[in-house]
Amino acid sequence: MASLKPSVLQTLIVLLLALVLVCCKASLETEQEDEEEINVTTMGKKPDLTECPQECSCTAEGAVDCAGVDLTEFPAELSDETRQLSLQNNKIETITVDHISHLHQLQTLNLQNNWLTTDGLEDEGFEMLEQLAYLYLANNKLTSAPRVLPPSLVSADFAANQLTNIYPYTFGQKPNLKSVYLHNNKLTDASLPYHMFNGSDNLEILTMSSNFLQIVPGHLPSTLYRLHLKSNKLEQIPPGAFDNLPNLRELYLQNNHLSNEGMDNETFSQLNSLECLDLSNNNLSVVPKGLPRNLVLLHLEKNSIRSIPGDTLSSVRNLEYLLLHNNKLRSRSIHPAAFQGLKKLHTLHLYNNLLERVPRSLPRRAKTLMILHNLISEIGRNDLALLYTLTELNLSYNKLTSPKVHHEAFRKLRMLETLDLSGNSLHSLPVGLPRSLRVLEIKNNQLNSIPDGALSAMKNLQKIILSNNQLKLNSIYQGAWMELSALTTLDLSGNQLSHIPSDLPESLEYLYLQSNRISTVPASAFEGTPNIKGIYLR
Repeated sequence: MASLKPSVLQTLIVLLLALVLVCCKASLETEQEDEEEINVTTMGKKPDLTECPQECSCTAEGAVDCAGVDLTEFPAELSDETRQLSLQNNKIETITVDHISHLHQLQTLNLQNNWLTTDGLEDEGFEMLEQLAYLYLANNKLTSAPRVLPPSLVSADFAANQLTNIYPYTFGQKPNLKSVYLHNNKLTDASLPYHMFNGSDNLEILTMSSNFLQIVPGHLPSTLYRLHLKSNKLEQIPPGAFDNLPNLRELYLQNNHLSNEGMDNETFSQLNSLECLDLSNNNLSVVPKGLPRNLVLLHLEKNSIRSIPGDTLSSVRNLEYLLLHNNKLRSRSIHPAAFQGLKKLHTLHLYNNLLERVPRSLPRRAKTLMILHNLISEIGRNDLALLYTLTELNLSYNKLTSPKVHHEAFRKLRMLETLDLSGNSLHSLPVGLPRSLRVLEIKNNQLNSIPDGALSAMKNLQKIILSNNQLKLNSIYQGAWMELSALTTLDLSGNQLSHIPSDLPESLEYLYLQSNRISTVPASAFEGTPNIKGIYLR
C-alpha cells in the first residue's frame, strides 16, 4: 500500500475527529431530551386531587373541606394525599375501615357534630392513620371510645358524647399526646382503665368535667398543667392524688360534693406550680389548709364556709384574688390574722355572707373590696382606715343608717374611685367622701338631704347615681352640682323633684329625671349644658 503524504494524513485525522464530535453531540442531545421527558412526566408531580368530592373544596396542599354540606355518608374517592379532612357539622352515621385506611398522609380529621355511634365507627381504621395528630369527635353519639388510636396523636376531642368506656390504648402509649377533652360524657370511676395515660408522658391538658366521677383519677402524667374536673360527683380526693403533678398550674374542682372531711391538710401542698384553684360550689365548711404557696387565684365561693382560721392563708404569699362570696361567714369568725402577710392580695369578694360589720384586719394592699349583701349596720371611724390602696368599695344592700356611718369613716381612702352604698337606709349623703371618687352610687336609699359641702372639692366625680330616694330641690344645697366640674352623668330619677335643677354643670352629658314631680321645663333649663346628649323626663 502506497504511503500517504503527511499533509494528507493530517487532513484525514481532523475529519475523523470532527465526525466523532458530531456523533457525541447527537448522543448527548438525545440523552438530554430523554431526561427532560422524564422530568416532565415524573419529577415535581403534585398530588392528584382530581378526586375531590363534589360537595367539598380541596387545595393542592392536601386540605379537603366538607364541613356543613349535609353529608349523610363518608365521602368516597378521597385522594391518598389528603392531609386535612374537615367533615364537621354533617349527618354522617358510619365510618368503615375502607373509608379511611388508605389515608396514610392524614394529619387532621374533624368529625365533630355528626351522628356517629360506636356501632357505626370501625375504630380499627384509626390504627392505620400513621400520621394522625388531631382527632375531633366531639358532639356525636359515641358510647365507647375507640380501643386503639395511633401513637402519632397530639390532641383528641371526645367531648359531648355518651362515653361510658375508655380503653388502655385509647390514650395510652401516645408519646406526643398533649391534650384530651372528655367533658360532658357519662364516665364513672369504673370507666377509666388503670394507668389510663401509661406511656403518654407529655400530656398537658385534660378536661373531664361534667361526668359522674366520685374520686379524682390517679396516676396522671406529671406534665399536666391544666386539669378540669368540675361538675362531677367528687366526694373525696385520695391522699397523694396530686403529689406527682409538679407542673400543674390550673385545677378546677367546682360544682362537686367535696367537704373538708374528703381531703386532708396535704391534699394541695405538693402543687408547687399551682396558680389557679377553683373549689367553688362544694360542701366546704372552713377554708382548707395546706394551700400551695404560689397560688394567685382562689375560688371558694358558694360553699358553707363559716370560718377562716388565722393560719390557713398565711402560706399563700402570692395570692391576688380571693373569692369567698355566697358563704356563711360572720365577722367574728374571720380571725384577725386571717389575711396577715398577703401583700399581693388586691381583690377580695365577701358578698352574700352574714357579716355584721366590716371585718377587722382586711388585707392592706386591697384594691377591690366587695362586701355587698351582708348585714353590716355601721362603719366605724377606723374600720377602713388601713385600706390606703383601695380603689373600689361596694357596701350596697346592707343595713347602714346615717347615724351609724362615722363622718370620718372614709378619710383614709385617698385612692378610692368607685363607691357603692345603694340599697341601705341612709337618710343623708355621707360627708367626708374621698375627693378621688369618679363613680358614686347611693340609689335605693331614703336620702332626703345632701348636706352643705358634701360634694365640694370632688373635681374627679364623673357619675353620681341617686335614683329612688326622697330628694327635693330644697334638700340639696345650692350649687351642689355646679361644683362637680367633671360630672357627665347625673341620675336623680325616682325622687320628689318639682323642677329641673338650675345649677347643672357645663360638663353634663346625661341627665335622668324621670319619675319625679316635674311639670314644666323652662326655656333656659339647659342653656348652661352645651355638652348634653340625653335628657330623660318620662
